[in-house]
Amino acid sequence: MEGEKRRHKRLPVDLTLNISKLFKQDNEFITDINAPIRVVNISKYGIGFETTAGLPIGYYFNAKISLGDSENSLYTVLQIIRKENKGDMQYYGCEFIGLAPVLNFIFDDFENNLEKAD
Repeated sequence: MEGEKRRHKRLPVDLTLNISKLFKQDNEFITDINAPIRVVNISKYGIGFETTAGLPIGYYFNAKISLGDSENSLYTVLQIIRKENKGDMQYYGCEFIGLAPVLNFIFDDFENNLEKAD
């Protein structure tokens, strides 16, 4: 069996996400995305989410991510880097863009709180 290839541990989460606009660096925009989006995991490098919406790879979106409490909120840009079709649902992998490494403490704190809850 092959080992885990991810750079950081994926942490299970149950968050909802609302994407109002996708954009590319050359000022291309997609607006009015009206589909429920459920974040299923998060790591120091990005998030995984599922939705019924068909979103294009390579586009970016702004996100506010709250982990646990309002003190641990991140305002960040995410880029859609992968897509997997599973029946009616689409699973997406997104990477944080420009997230400062100093903010890693937020993920460490969240992971520690998950371990304490178990």
